[in-house]
Amino acid sequence: MAIWNAEYESMPQEKLRELQLRRLQATVSWVYDRVPYYKGALAAAGVRPKDIKTLADVARLPFTDKATMRDTYPFGLFAVPLDDVVRIHSSSGTTGKPIVVGYTKGDIATWTELTARVASAAGVGRADRAQMAFGYGMFTGGFGMHYGLERCGATVIPASAGNTERHLMMMQDFDTTVLVSTPSYALYMAEVGQKIGVDFASLPLRLGLFGAEPCSEAARKEIEEKLHIRVTDNYGLSEVMGPGVSGECECQCGLHINEDHFLCEIVDPATGEVLPSGAAGELVITPLTKEAFPVLRYRTHDITRIHCDPCECGRTLARMEKVRQRTDDMLIIRGVNIFPSQIEDVLFKIEQIRPHYLIVVDRKHGMDDIEVRIEVAEEVFSDIMADMQAFIRHVAERLHAVIGLNVKVTLVEPGTIERTAGKAKRVLDNREGC
Repeated sequence: MAIWNAEYESMPQEKLRELQLRRLQATVSWVYDRVPYYKGALAAAGVRPKDIKTLADVARLPFTDKATMRDTYPFGLFAVPLDDVVRIHSSSGTTGKPIVVGYTKGDIATWTELTARVASAAGVGRADRAQMAFGYGMFTGGFGMHYGLERCGATVIPASAGNTERHLMMMQDFDTTVLVSTPSYALYMAEVGQKIGVDFASLPLRLGLFGAEPCSEAARKEIEEKLHIRVTDNYGLSEVMGPGVSGECECQCGLHINEDHFLCEIVDPATGEVLPSGAAGELVITPLTKEAFPVLRYRTHDITRIHCDPCECGRTLARMEKVRQRTDDMLIIRGVNIFPSQIEDVLFKIEQIRPHYLIVVDRKHGMDDIEVRIEVAEEVFSDIMADMQAFIRHVAERLHAVIGLNVKVTLVEPGTIERTAGKAKRVLDNREGC
């Protein structure tokens, strides 16, 4: 298995930690001297750049979160003049002010290097034609992976998001070998392809590079079977770079973190205390080489574990488990904490259920109600009402065994639940304002 940049991806651990420390010290000095917000936050924490003497000292630094970024909108966290910023991206801003991030020419070069590593680790090479189903524009996903794929020598087809039948036509006409999308959109492409008679087994398509939303092992297996490809997962956030933070190698045993550019911690989501190695908790990321938009200890709200044992691929970089839960995705229903991933895990184990569902939460007469709408195969809809009711009871019992609540299960016909080229909408919470 080829390694894109063996000097760093296979660096001895001791040497890697020394590099991380130097870069952490430089980053703290950079923000202290150039970003008034961080100078004030560091002073409030009683920390000066000279106090960072070991990697463990990162725990002395203040956290950064989305609220900080919105409070300093649009350019309050930038560490360089706007004349030195060559690119601006932002979040959608659907819940308030968007988060604005900037890139210098050096940042773009770093970003390209990191996404090239992710693509190469997944198995992309010069002979590949990579079809991009992420949107371009302010979202970082499309542009981030685009340049990394080109750096790997692949031919990029910038098809962008939407128009699924056009995507399928391109796959057939251009001999696409790599699909870049969300996992939910890949499943939708499989569904549309089946309807219009696309024989995926006959296509050169062989690899999926998926990100932007969680991809369970059950979803991975289903995509691999329907599209006849190997699926890899990658991870990134606009707030710390975009895609390129980590990605799976061909062993598919966790996402290698580009540790020479990102210092990662796992903390207790409630207390913020650093947890021991191997523990599950919230991922906190400090980018070590950002110029325009450096960030200290960004709280991702993503729950994962980090493993440092060797990987068969030869990379020495630590691996993070796939993110399946977010602290801010948690639903509290009648005092019970529920994650959408728990419900998905149950549904994907029941053969007749399609990979599309919607969790609907309402408050009626002062009580929270939870309904799970699921698409099922047409054969489930039977003229014998007792059979349908038995299937609904079976699903409800399986869900109750896992989450401990009675759930209303509603069967809907295939194609009923909305599809999107972006992140799948899995939860509709109607309790706001109740």
